[in-house]
Amino acid sequence: MLNFTVDEEKCTRCGECAKDCPTGVIEMDGLPVVRPGSEVRCIECQHCLAVCKPGALSVFGKDPANSLPLKGMFPDPATMETLVMGRRSVRRYKKEGVDPALIHHLLEVASHAPTAVNGRPVTLTVVDDPDTMDRLRAEVTAAALNLLHTDGFPEGWERIGDYVRGCEDGTDILFRNAPHLLLASAPEGALAPMADCHIVMSYFDLLASSHGLGTVWNGIARALISTILPQFKTRLGIPDDHIVACVMSFGRPAVKYHRTVQRPGGTIRRVDF
Repeated sequence: MLNFTVDEEKCTRCGECAKDCPTGVIEMDGLPVVRPGSEVRCIECQHCLAVCKPGALSVFGKDPANSLPLKGMFPDPATMETLVMGRRSVRRYKKEGVDPALIHHLLEVASHAPTAVNGRPVTLTVVDDPDTMDRLRAEVTAAALNLLHTDGFPEGWERIGDYVRGCEDGTDILFRNAPHLLLASAPEGALAPMADCHIVMSYFDLLASSHGLGTVWNGIARALISTILPQFKTRLGIPDDHIVACVMSFGRPAVKYHRTVQRPGGTIRRVDF
């Protein structure tokens, strides 16, 4: 149910909700209205709720008063630039876990990231309990070492085998002793499963950094869980038809950085027709 309602006393009849509706579901007839039969075109973006300045409009039963106001709340450019350039890949973690309530709050916020279909195709699978993480760490490491010493790693994955070899002395190369793990997956048949997962994970990465947490994009764990040791994909409850696009280790860092680095930027091309 669209459950589209308008507070007539608050509504200024500005028409912004109708103008900004991507699929033209909303029309103006004095007040904003949704004609019978047009609800099926709604893509659930809630632009109408966001664009209504007086908060006169409700959709899906959402109260505008429960939304966060935007005025004056965006980070200034310098702060945002420092966050982007200042976050680091953390490979040293404290043993203490992060409050599960904070983890799940960050995941909820990160889930607002844009996707190719304006929907929510991405599933975020999180290990929020350090004890569970220790068991997962031990089992994956043991299975990887066993594979290394028996059948060997599949062709094309020899580099991952080299990393696993570094675990023979007890060093946790695979998860960097992080107390938590996050996996982003999406149905293989989705429009852009890899991109959608990477965007959501990037949002989580910056959010975690803003809360003083450390993160590292874990391509080793992704290779092991998604392809080399697929039994762990099943153990983690990730659907069979999902692609595990990216994996991230995270927790409270045991290292403190004091400035941004000065790496050259990427390739940038300017086009002028």
